[in-house]
Amino acid sequence: MRRYLSLLVVVGIVAGLFGIGYEALAKPVVSRQGLIETEFDGGFSPKALPKNTPLPISFHILGKIRSLDPEEPHPPALREFQLEGDKHVTVNTGGLPTCAEGKLQATTTEAARKACGPAIIGTGKTVVGVLFPDQNEFDVHSELTAFNGGVRGGVTTLYVHAFLTAPITAAIVTKVKIKKIHKGRYGTLSVASIPKIAGNGAVKSFSLTIEKGVLFATCPDGHLNARGTAVLADGTRIAAGVTRPCTPKG
Repeated sequence: MRRYLSLLVVVGIVAGLFGIGYEALAKPVVSRQGLIETEFDGGFSPKALPKNTPLPISFHILGKIRSLDPEEPHPPALREFQLEGDKHVTVNTGGLPTCAEGKLQATTTEAARKACGPAIIGTGKTVVGVLFPDQNEFDVHSELTAFNGGVRGGVTTLYVHAFLTAPITAAIVTKVKIKKIHKGRYGTLSVASIPKIAGNGAVKSFSLTIEKGVLFATCPDGHLNARGTAVLADGTRIAAGVTRPCTPKG
């Protein structure tokens, strides 16, 4: 049942990170597909957006992934996520300090933040489930830090850093590449590459807040769209789309 991961939480993660509109929810959304259950909540501010002039927005997103199968309690691992984002939402890191990926590899959270403090664009927390052969799954907790990697050749790079400790020790750096596309409603393509985590590690929960000054949005017609494809460790690809309302002003 591992391959039937609901895309709901995956879209939620990338939506919160890359500026796809997601209105504040009165309560968490729970979704089940097969024996995999996802739960997430989040929002952006402000919700009323200009029709034509991009406005800086901040995001908070959180979610959980759990297996309901007693024979397979470990959730599946995500290797890559491809997202086509609404043309009315943009990522603009021009003029912001940048961080090189090499400064984040094999570093603790404290060391990474010290090395690239001015390039931090968001923070959060995560819990990763780790499963070694012939052992029970155990949870490893980490803080998340999002860094601006800069723009080169029209491609924006972001890094999301986590550091896992006890009983494994590892820095996990997810690289995100964002570029413009012209595909009807969609104007950006974001590809997040998630490295393999020791012990068949899989994300079980997360929370992430992206600061204002990175994401910009307009709301000309009352909604923002996203369409994404998740690629799991076994090669399974799962695609889905979402539409979220916003309030036009001006």
